[in-house]
Amino acid sequence: MDFFLAGKWQGREQRIDVTNPANNEVIDTVPNASADDVEIAVRSAVDGATVMAALTGYERFRILRRAADLMIERRDEIARTLSSEEGKPIREATVEVERSMQSLELSGEEAKRLGGEVLPLDGGQGVQQKLGFTLRVPCGVVAAITPFNFPLNLVCHKVGPAIASGNAVVLKPASDTPLVALKLIEVLLDAGLPPLGISCITGSGRVVGKQICGDRRVRKISFTGSQDVGQQICKVAGIKKVTMELGANSPLIVLPDADIDKVVTATLSSGFANAGQVCISAQRLIVADEIHDELMGKLIPKIESIVSGDQLEPDTEMGPMVRVSDAQRVHAWIKEAASEGAKIACGGQCDGAFMQPTLVLDAKPEMKIVREELFGPGIAVCSARDIDDAIRMANDSHYGLSAGVFTQDIDAAVRFAKEVHSGNIHINWGPMWRTDLMPYGGLKASGIGKEGPKYAIEEMTEMKSVVIHS
Repeated sequence: MDFFLAGKWQGREQRIDVTNPANNEVIDTVPNASADDVEIAVRSAVDGATVMAALTGYERFRILRRAADLMIERRDEIARTLSSEEGKPIREATVEVERSMQSLELSGEEAKRLGGEVLPLDGGQGVQQKLGFTLRVPCGVVAAITPFNFPLNLVCHKVGPAIASGNAVVLKPASDTPLVALKLIEVLLDAGLPPLGISCITGSGRVVGKQICGDRRVRKISFTGSQDVGQQICKVAGIKKVTMELGANSPLIVLPDADIDKVVTATLSSGFANAGQVCISAQRLIVADEIHDELMGKLIPKIESIVSGDQLEPDTEMGPMVRVSDAQRVHAWIKEAASEGAKIACGGQCDGAFMQPTLVLDAKPEMKIVREELFGPGIAVCSARDIDDAIRMANDSHYGLSAGVFTQDIDAAVRFAKEVHSGNIHINWGPMWRTDLMPYGGLKASGIGKEGPKYAIEEMTEMKSVVIHS
């Protein structure tokens, strides 16, 4: 596929191969953008921002509404593209397309509600005969830099609110998974988006992403990815608004009164969806000593029964990781934990990009699989004496994106919600849960700002205060 730049589809002589991680076959190629392409994209976005700001909220709603409808009409084609380039099982890919449709739909609804408030100026001393109100106006040019693991829905979580609030967008998708983002551009254009309203350029993040983020004409950056890259972006961004959705090593705490069967279901869902390549995957399973053996007795056979294989087969439950190097990294971390005294209860092997779903027992706080972000199909099990110990262990991390607890004790649940340092808290479910309208974002090193269409629009607009003096 070609990329979309300055209102038209364009190719380049230098191309990037897009491969199927299951077999390393080349699916397609995309242009490798240059510094000149970034300059063209930003310059056209400045012009596009004027066009987008002139649209009414209702007109922006209609574009996003039509785009959502077109996405569902093309669901099977888009899902197959997503699954092929990312490695996500086709069932999960189809769900992602449906969620992406909802993200656009919700963004469109918010376009009709964008407004300000009347200011109670007469509450100020000596203020009379003044009328004040606020206006929300578009930032102008929004840079959207997106990861491989949800290559459609996380794009929609940035592009949808940016369009809804009247901005132009420069989109830089992950080099591993650019095709489904380009399919989205086709959908948006067919839905009536002004061609200068968006550019989608493909290429190296070190070259393209850095130049986009450092450009003073870009007023807002929305990034999802690793903590290291997020820190680099913030260093080069300068004075502009940023939303950073970064990493995690999310804990799932299981207290003695937990429903064990529900814990097993939630752990499987939270730990191994998309081969564990989810920023809110359950990575640390912190289990009360009293129920440890019972839980492991039920959980291990379920993990061993997960069907891995070709992601395009309908019965596949877990596909490959996006890159062979990532599977090798996860494998190395697990072997390192075993050498430091942990026990591999199941899994632990890799073959190419396929990493077995793995459970590691007797994990210790200093182990890499506990301290860092694994981002793969592995869960480290730690033991906790009581709720105080469990909360301490949950907070023993520089991350703070999502956390879950299983308990029937309302007092323990409220303590967990108040005391665990995490942007998303789940009671009686795992940390990997999100509906697309909720505010979503992390604490500590897990990020800055919130996503979810309503909240992202607040991040993608500027507030003006207007005072009429009479």
